Amino acid sequence: MQLTYWTEHAWLNGVVEPGVAIDTAGGRITGVRTGVDAPPPGAVALRGFTLPGLANAHSHAFHRALRGTVQVGSGTFWTWREIMYSIAAELDPDTYYALARAVYAEMALAGVTCVGEFHYLHHGPGGTPYDDPNAMGEALIAAAGEAGIRITLLDTAYFSAGFGAPPDRHQVRFADAGPDAWAERADALKDRDHVRIGAAIHSVRAVPPAGIARAAEWAAARRAPLHVHLSEQPAENEACLKAHGRTPTRLLADHGALGPRTSAVHATHLTGADIRLLGDSGTVVCMCPTTERDLADGIGPAREVQLAGSPLSLGSDSHAVIDLLEEARAMELDERLRTRTRGHWTAAQLLRAATADGHASLGWADAGQLETGALADFTTVALDSVRTAGTLPRLAAETAVYAATAADVRHTVVGGRHIVRDGIHQLVPDVPAAMGEAIARLRRS
Repeated sequence: MQLTYWTEHAWLNGVVEPGVAIDTAGGRITGVRTGVDAPPPGAVALRGFTLPGLANAHSHAFHRALRGTVQVGSGTFWTWREIMYSIAAELDPDTYYALARAVYAEMALAGVTCVGEFHYLHHGPGGTPYDDPNAMGEALIAAAGEAGIRITLLDTAYFSAGFGAPPDRHQVRFADAGPDAWAERADALKDRDHVRIGAAIHSVRAVPPAGIARAAEWAAARRAPLHVHLSEQPAENEACLKAHGRTPTRLLADHGALGPRTSAVHATHLTGADIRLLGDSGTVVCMCPTTERDLADGIGPAREVQLAGSPLSLGSDSHAVIDLLEEARAMELDERLRTRTRGHWTAAQLLRAATADGHASLGWADAGQLETGALADFTTVALDSVRTAGTLPRLAAETAVYAATAADVRHTVVGGRHIVRDGIHQLVPDVPAAMGEAIARLRRS
């Protein structure tokens, strides 16, 4: 199907261009025409600022059920984790599908066209595999398809409660029998039109050196993305030093797990040597500022790792909010708080982390740009909302990053298909109701 979208303003090669026609066919952009002052006959008009679709590079879909409930009282990451485990215990493939469908629809409403799902909830109660060992992963894949977005399913290796300790009663649902059993199960997952399959190492706590090497080999053989939670907590670093005599980053490097197809998520507590290892290897660093601050994890050295050579991507992780514009803004504003200086990244650099570099980290290098041949994935941010009205169109990128929120996303197009139109999801008619019912089912169980 051939379709032309006319954009009032579009983000082309780092410049805000007025009056741009984007021709699409077969799910891709077939032409980009500038200087088009009015919508051509038959074109769909997108009023506002159109930019490439946003890539949510780190998601745990079931954490969305925690929103609000984990804000009672005080505590740390470790106390938050116990509440998270209680939600995981209630999920099965049907309830996971319903929840994830609503979560991914919320992402589409926020301008997200691709999600990296860091998937470790594999098995049934007590760790018993489902008849289809990948039933939970397939539920996530189906949910993304029904919500109209792309997904990179990062099937996660998980074997230990911490540096050799057996999984506890909650973690048995996450754990495979060993690295080869994980690889055999992951092998059964296949790429599809809206799906890429990648691998993840949950953490150096949960995956011993042999498992790290096996996951790295698996991903390398398929040229697939490999993601890993890295140094999110000082306690992880201390335990790793005690168990292995080296930092988590050094342990990953020593077992072949760093490189341009690897994304280190959080990377909050790094040494100078760690930063050099990540940068020299071209490892991507995925920052999740709204979760990192929600869990009181700390502010990671995003600027330092980027200067060392690591591209940056962004994720909403635990979904305290789902708003990639807020993640981009938060990365800059957190750095301002840490350094007491302003202007560490331009708006263009922050948008690149939220688009092209995020997509590349998820195995979709042909997304994240408004250019001929790219996937026809884009989103439009209103420039006339109460938050954005009165700003200069030539500063639309700055407006999107520093003033707009997910509520200002007016349109989302995935593969040339209009998934969100005028703020209304076209496939999930009532996203709040779907979300509320999915979460209520978990609380009733």
